[in-house]
Amino acid sequence: MEKAALIALATEVSTNKYETQTLEVKAAGVDCPKRLYDTLSSFSNQDSGGTIIFGIDEDNDFAIVGVYDAQDLQQRVTEQCDQMHPPCRPFFTVVEVDGKHIVSAEIPPIDYAERPSYYMGRGMLKGSYIRVGDSDKVMTDYEVYRYEAYRKQLRDDLRVLDKTSVTQLNKQRIAKLLELAKADKKNLAAVDDESALELLGIVNAGKSTLTGWIIFNDYPQSMFPQFSVTAIVLPGSKMGETDTQGARFIDNKRFDGDFTTVLDETEKFITRNMRNNTIINDIGKRADKYEYPIRAIREILLNALMHRDYSLFSENMPVTVEMYRDRIEVSNPGGLYGRMNIQDLGFAKTEIRNATLVHILEIMSIAENRHSGIQTIRLEMEDHDLPAPAFEDRRGSFKVTLRNHFSDILEYTQKPRSRADIAVFLNVTPDYAMTNTIAPLLKEGKLSMTIPDKPKSKLQKFYS
Repeated sequence: MEKAALIALATEVSTNKYETQTLEVKAAGVDCPKRLYDTLSSFSNQDSGGTIIFGIDEDNDFAIVGVYDAQDLQQRVTEQCDQMHPPCRPFFTVVEVDGKHIVSAEIPPIDYAERPSYYMGRGMLKGSYIRVGDSDKVMTDYEVYRYEAYRKQLRDDLRVLDKTSVTQLNKQRIAKLLELAKADKKNLAAVDDESALELLGIVNAGKSTLTGWIIFNDYPQSMFPQFSVTAIVLPGSKMGETDTQGARFIDNKRFDGDFTTVLDETEKFITRNMRNNTIINDIGKRADKYEYPIRAIREILLNALMHRDYSLFSENMPVTVEMYRDRIEVSNPGGLYGRMNIQDLGFAKTEIRNATLVHILEIMSIAENRHSGIQTIRLEMEDHDLPAPAFEDRRGSFKVTLRNHFSDILEYTQKPRSRADIAVFLNVTPDYAMTNTIAPLLKEGKLSMTIPDKPKSKLQKFYS
């Protein structure tokens, strides 16, 4: 770090009194802090790395107190860095501020394949940390496993399931798969069916793999009860809000069955619970306009089911769908896989967690496997005149959020608008706008009428 940049950063931190996702301060006025491994680990384990500034005392209102000895401090910090696995190699900068020396240690990220960085004195499970806001948290067993699985290329979709056999798989669907696979792959066409199933990753030594079980067993929940989707429709914009009758859920279902059944039934549930408007185009043809684009919904569900984590740590967690008044949230177990991050979604080819599962779905024309899903979702939302989808990689899960026009309407109606104005804004009919948007917002108290004594007045307008 340039010395001028460090002086400016230290002054800003001392004035505004903060730490961040990539910044930690330590006093070090009389000695080197004894326990740095939590921050060294968490900074090493995030793509951005991080910086520790020594000589600022958080407990003393972030005052610049200086360090006891800049040279000795660097040596002793380096000694602690050598106790990390893999060893941490910081870059130090020393500057003087108001006659006091402060030292920064820039902690570089380690390659994803070498993570997690951990303190050898506590071992991988207890000495691996992750940065959450301005604090360092011990990694969960699952978070450690995610790195281990990537580094060792563990394949949960190829996990062999004891007490299963090929006879428990649906014969018709297996026959269809073999027909499609052998027609497309000449090398498979030359081998017998049993060998082909082994080569495709459906069976292993006569037992079903996880991929074979969830696609071709009629009821995979007999072994994996939580291979399912739980879907709920809520009356408001927050969990726990009730409707006028006191009900917390408008609809509440769990979908079981094989992969395609769960996918299809969940899509039908969402479609059934979406608001729908019939539009007549310029040539008089009627068409349904759903609240959200159906193609985007299916793509999100497909991604959630085929890219979720199927490891022992998360096999008891279902995919969840939550439909609120203003949005849909779809969450699946397992965050983004490998080096992928949110910013790369839809723009870079992703490493695939369940490559065999995805390959079988591609053969069956259920998935394309062309890394186009995220862009499809974005384009479908744009074509539907809706906000861009939001993606969130959380600790152990991944969430996609689609928003409808409710939040836009509240901003649009900061100035009083007529029913016709709102209908034009939403690109729907006035009756549809009144029934599906204005009336619910009036009931929730989020919209008011300019002429409340005459709700049906032709001059009526609505404002937020």
